[in-house]
Amino acid sequence: MNERASIEESADREPATFARTVLATDVLQGALILCVVAWVLDLPRRFFGLAFYTEQLLSICLGLGLALSYLGSGSRKPTGFDPAGVLAAAGLIGYIIWQYASFGQISVALFICLGPALAWAAVGGRPWAMRWIDLAAAIISLALCAYLAWRYEALTYEIALLPSDGIIGSAILLLLVLEATRRSSGGVLVAIILVLAIYVFVGPHLPGSFATRPVSPARLITYLGLDTNGMIGVILSVAVLIVIPFTLLGQVLGRTGGSTYFADLAMSAMGRFRGGAAKIAVFGSALFGMISGAAVSNVMAVGIVTIPLMARSGFTPTRAAAIESVGSTGGQLMPPVMGAAAFIMAEFLQVSYGSVCIAATIPAILYYAALFMHVDLEAAKRRIGAAQVAEVPRFLDVLRSGWHFPIPIAFLIITIAYPEIFQIPIERSAIYATFILIVLSMTFGYRGHRVSPRQMLRAVLDTGRASLDILLIGAAAGLVVGSLNVSGISFGLTLQLIALSGGSLFVLLLLTAVISIILGMGMPTVSVYVLTASLLAPAIIKLGVTPMAAHMYVMYFGMLSMITPPVAIAAYAAANIARVSGWSTGWTAVVVGWSTFFIPFLFVTEPTLLMSGTWDAIVWDVARNMLGIFIGTAAVVGYGFGPLPLPMRLLFGAAALAILIPPHAFTGAEALAWLGLAGAIALLSANYLQTRNDKRSAATQVAGS
Repeated sequence: MNERASIEESADREPATFARTVLATDVLQGALILCVVAWVLDLPRRFFGLAFYTEQLLSICLGLGLALSYLGSGSRKPTGFDPAGVLAAAGLIGYIIWQYASFGQISVALFICLGPALAWAAVGGRPWAMRWIDLAAAIISLALCAYLAWRYEALTYEIALLPSDGIIGSAILLLLVLEATRRSSGGVLVAIILVLAIYVFVGPHLPGSFATRPVSPARLITYLGLDTNGMIGVILSVAVLIVIPFTLLGQVLGRTGGSTYFADLAMSAMGRFRGGAAKIAVFGSALFGMISGAAVSNVMAVGIVTIPLMARSGFTPTRAAAIESVGSTGGQLMPPVMGAAAFIMAEFLQVSYGSVCIAATIPAILYYAALFMHVDLEAAKRRIGAAQVAEVPRFLDVLRSGWHFPIPIAFLIITIAYPEIFQIPIERSAIYATFILIVLSMTFGYRGHRVSPRQMLRAVLDTGRASLDILLIGAAAGLVVGSLNVSGISFGLTLQLIALSGGSLFVLLLLTAVISIILGMGMPTVSVYVLTASLLAPAIIKLGVTPMAAHMYVMYFGMLSMITPPVAIAAYAAANIARVSGWSTGWTAVVVGWSTFFIPFLFVTEPTLLMSGTWDAIVWDVARNMLGIFIGTAAVVGYGFGPLPLPMRLLFGAAALAILIPPHAFTGAEALAWLGLAGAIALLSANYLQTRNDKRSAATQVAGS
């Protein structure tokens, strides 16, 4: 949306250029969505008898995405030099010195590449050159990816021979992807990729388990550019073939009034209770997160309504922004859609996506239950009543007016939960659900408003822009995985992590949590998950944790980086709406979501929380941990059935810790858990009786006066 807005800023100055740019971006977006939908529905084979490699489609989609990225870069600020050009020039100069200096010869082809790179560095950031360079980059992206798609089969046969067109094409494509990723997601992910690339060449000279396999620059470039374990590989395939169809569903749902419907449901269900505004934020974020799976999008869609509403009801603007950011972040863990990282997890683990959804169900319930408890106790402490809304809609009226919205969602959930019965791939289920939603919405509408065909077309086209970030991140994440695979870095790092933790699972989990949050600073959850799943999860699995629990653990903490300072993206987005400090909002979000930092430790050590075990054990562990979270939240807020003085808060905190420690964590942990449960019941009873007595005393005094 920001990129489109940046294009529109120049409309008044250059209307003809603006019109051409908008037309070009619409054509590219339409082509991208058409390619994905046609492939998912298998239309080329069914109607034309054509068969292609998946990598050929990915090449075409990557070219369209890169072209979209460069055409939509009107928000770039002019600079004295272009950092991407400097990077490209420095890389080529380093390669020339390393490869040819000792042989006394310089390749003419490298000089041909070096000239444009130096020119790019010198003038690429100047206002008069930026538009032409971006246009050239878009054209080169389309032409190069089309060439790779056309020559893909031959190149795969010749990859071991390092063909010159494969090397040159891969090198240019790598530079285009890195620069586009830098523009869309910032420089953190690009910096990590470059550090890994340097480590590939330095690694063979390091001692012991730090050593890696020797890889030549030409081999690295062709591997990253052409191999199925590199850029055009599994992660990009998930981003294009699975995430984009679900993004299409989310875009159409939002344009047809689905987001308003969820907001109305949340308001009608929670608006009349104490702390109603905050409960609307929690409930609405969970509902919207079921389909969007994106923290910042959730904040912008739900928070624009709930944050001002919470502030009017009595919550401070900072706390309102913190509550919304925590609620929106949890959408990445909320089935059935979750976040893009969950689809990649299914590919990494080689399990069905439905298995990931089932495993994530209880952690998601604990996440939102903990947040709901916090806002309820906070509202009770501050005596905040119902939401300050002129007229709260009736729940049944909302259900009746938007009865058609749950139908495509129910279809999606059923087909994901029972793939052996319906035998519909999840990406095709998303397309079918979108078609159902379009037909129902255009027929019945919501609140008396039916979406026109023109508006529906706009929603479909805008999916291309909304999918751009995940497409580029998928390609960049493929570079991370490719660098790790070709050099064997991850194997050595696994040994080092185990040695650093001293073989202690708890120490390793703490270390992994800290690293995951640090890696997540300023990066989307998908990028963090790919890094942590490749570098950290194998070490956890080595110490006996199940692969599902290990991968869920690193994804969970990568997700929590969205609300953890100093770079808490979701918290800063919510703070921008509330017009408060992002730094303060981030730390308040950590306090509000304190229990979310405990939940991953729970499901790693208690498989029942990932739906593994007997039903009675699952129900018992969920109930016990729910009570522990409630007791801990009361200690954090300072309110249970009534106000808690400091000594009682400390006792509540101690009881919560005893309950939440897994019974099998160490010898005596089970007895400690029972002691914590008994203490919690006693403390709650004492707090209830004290509060009741205080109310009676106050009532007596009022009556006597």
